[in-house]
Amino acid sequence: MAAAGADGSAARLDGRLDGTIRPNDRRGKEYVVSSTLDRVDWNAELLRGDLGEAVQQLKRESGKGLFVGGVKLPLALTELGLIDEYEFVVQPRLAGHGPTLFAGLSKHVDLRLVAGWSSARGRWRCGMSREASHWAC
Repeated sequence: MAAAGADGSAARLDGRLDGTIRPNDRRGKEYVVSSTLDRVDWNAELLRGDLGEAVQQLKRESGKGLFVGGVKLPLALTELGLIDEYEFVVQPRLAGHGPTLFAGLSKHVDLRLVAGWSSARGRWRCGMSREASHWAC
């Protein structure tokens, strides 16, 4: 899939672009973005064509927001300016290896904390927004 940034520049999508998009309410169809799959099973649809246009259409249709999963897909959508709010779930374990989220991002994206949660199992989540971003502690 080809993607272009909000300023018209091409998003740098090195290697495979794999990930999923699903409605925020966890109901309905899951949408799969893949550079390797030809088909998907069950309640899923393979997105084809222009990534930016497809995601903008899903955002308009959903009305309740979308969850995005994967490593390269969030990077591509960030480059396109299509992610309004980020929710990070952090596991209480340092691995020292594995994929890095947003590696290769072409410009900084300032975020502000909009919500934070922790679980009894030691996980924590933080909701971050790019709207009215500022650094404050």
